[in-house]
Amino acid sequence: MTEQRPRPTVRRRRLSRELRALRESAGMVADQVSRELEWSKGKLSRIENNDWRRPSVQDIKALLEVYGVTDPERRETLLQLTRDSRERGWWAGYQDIFQNPTYTGFEQEASRVLSYEQSTIPGLLQTPAYAEALISARGLWDSAEVARRVELRMERQRVLEHADPLHLWVVIDEAAVLRPFGSETDRCEQLQRLVDAQETAHVNVQVLMLSAGLHPAMSGSFVILEFAEDPSLVYLESGRHELYLDDPDDVNRHALSFRHLNAMALSPADTNDYLRRRMRELQ
Repeated sequence: MTEQRPRPTVRRRRLSRELRALRESAGMVADQVSRELEWSKGKLSRIENNDWRRPSVQDIKALLEVYGVTDPERRETLLQLTRDSRERGWWAGYQDIFQNPTYTGFEQEASRVLSYEQSTIPGLLQTPAYAEALISARGLWDSAEVARRVELRMERQRVLEHADPLHLWVVIDEAAVLRPFGSETDRCEQLQRLVDAQETAHVNVQVLMLSAGLHPAMSGSFVILEFAEDPSLVYLESGRHELYLDDPDDVNRHALSFRHLNAMALSPADTNDYLRRRMRELQ
């Protein structure tokens, strides 16, 4: 096991919520605040929508003044949250290969991730060979950048090895398991990786068989990220576009879909039996 995990991404999200709530409690609209501080129209919107990287302590002090927050303890709590939010996670070292590190930050800081994968093996459970084949299949990068992206994916997996490891529960569509790549040895190693993952108490893997028929997530993959002290959110990805849903109704709807998928998929034990049969067929 490795050290405790940093959590700057979740803290920035919390700070954004706190600042929006303070503005609303002060009875002010965004344009009014922007005029008061002589900020551009979009700056406050980016702050309140968590579309920022490293919050400025001076900006937060200015907002607290405008909102009339005078209680010393309350001010210091928010300023400390700001300072904590300015920390850089390890993933900041990979800014050269992805434009938006937000998902990786949330993933690395979540207490539990519930994931349905329709067409690929989840990134946190991929072998290097599978990750390389999958990234190369996009045909967008040379071999050096592919290798860098594989390195990032393998680094992400360390979240399962921390002293406070991420709890991961994945439902994988059988199509992802059956889709060929690389050599038969590569495929067996990927299947074995899924089996081995379940030897830890914090990882569960289920395969949703094609024979199960239609199900609630036919529209595509989704990830529910749960946090120890913050509201859950849903992550959806479509091509180059990312969508985060944090409305409780959206989160509850996807949580219900995930429970249905749990019930329809093979149990973790039966999943391991299925994966071992697939490995024997490939050998």
